[in-house]
Amino acid sequence: MPESHRLSDPLPADSVGIITPQVAHFDTPLALACGKVLPEFDLVYETYGSLNADRSNAVLICHALSGHHHAAGYHHDEERKPGWWDAHIGPGKSIDTNHFFVVSLNNLGGCHGSTGPLSHNSDTGRLWGPDFPMVTVSDWVNSQARLADRLGIKRWAVAVGGSLGGMQVLQWSMAFPERIANAVVIAATPRLSAQNIAFNEVARQAIRSDPDFHAGWYSEHQTLPKRGLKLARMVGHITYLSEDAMGSKFGRDLRTDDLNFGFDVEFQVESYLRYQGDTFSTTFDANTYLLMTKALDYFDPAACYAGNLAQALAPAQCPFLVMSFTSDWRFPPSRSRELVDALIQAGKPVSYANIDSPYGHDAFLLPDDRYHAVFSAFMQRAATEAGVMSANDEVTQ
Repeated sequence: MPESHRLSDPLPADSVGIITPQVAHFDTPLALACGKVLPEFDLVYETYGSLNADRSNAVLICHALSGHHHAAGYHHDEERKPGWWDAHIGPGKSIDTNHFFVVSLNNLGGCHGSTGPLSHNSDTGRLWGPDFPMVTVSDWVNSQARLADRLGIKRWAVAVGGSLGGMQVLQWSMAFPERIANAVVIAATPRLSAQNIAFNEVARQAIRSDPDFHAGWYSEHQTLPKRGLKLARMVGHITYLSEDAMGSKFGRDLRTDDLNFGFDVEFQVESYLRYQGDTFSTTFDANTYLLMTKALDYFDPAACYAGNLAQALAPAQCPFLVMSFTSDWRFPPSRSRELVDALIQAGKPVSYANIDSPYGHDAFLLPDDRYHAVFSAFMQRAATEAGVMSANDEVTQ
């Protein structure tokens, strides 16, 4: 995860610095895949770097399940931790803001400012709450295309995403092939396995069975389904880590020297999971969590082509970089290879790297020398193609 800095320290030299989020309001209705229509909506986003004169150096960052618009930098001097992907966005980093203009947004249905369950529904006078319509990856990409239009970006130099973000990048390549010059898909899958859907369902049931959930109207009852959301996060967090990572970090270490022969926290890993769950339950919205996990479950572009993924990918026009991590068992390398094989079958240019890492699914968020080298090489080529980096610059970096 991004390293924190002491309040007295200056910001790192490779940071994008202090960032102010922006809001784009859209009053043209957005038709959703579920058959409903959003009459209007807001998207909260951040930008890093400078857009060049011909607007050819823009990079789109698509976030994962619990992600949001704050991908890099700091919101104020006293913020201790930077954005969730600060390890890879900034001057000299994989997504080099010396060359690229980076756009990161909070998706529809989110709980960090974009229109979602916590937003006001003008038709009812209430918060949207559980009435917020089901959203899909295709809905997100359609709304992102409207944001690109608003920013005057006709074509992304690169669309980048990890996990659920990688699914959005795939959708961009199929739905708007002429608007994406390069695609980076990291630790993702072209569709969830039954096991992954099962994990998501356990998490949803943990939330929905919480007495404080009130069928999703907890805000009107002045409650929060903290217990359910805590359990959902604990289950999810286990799947994001590898056995080796958990073993090396915690082992069977006890919090104290003696067993207490009860159900209070005894092992360090128990303490860690409870802390993660407690923190998440107060910072993330339960209805949003339900929506995001369903969007994960629904994504399956091959479904409309009798399961033929290569046929689904036929519209794509751009080169792809696909990366996986050896210890990721949530979205294992085999699922990335399935995508790579389909891209090859469809005749698309694709590079693939399986990065040796002990950190499980979370590895896509962390710094790693080989990960950085592969990622940076692809991004440098994209920068050269966009005319914002010379071939000589590429060689010397």
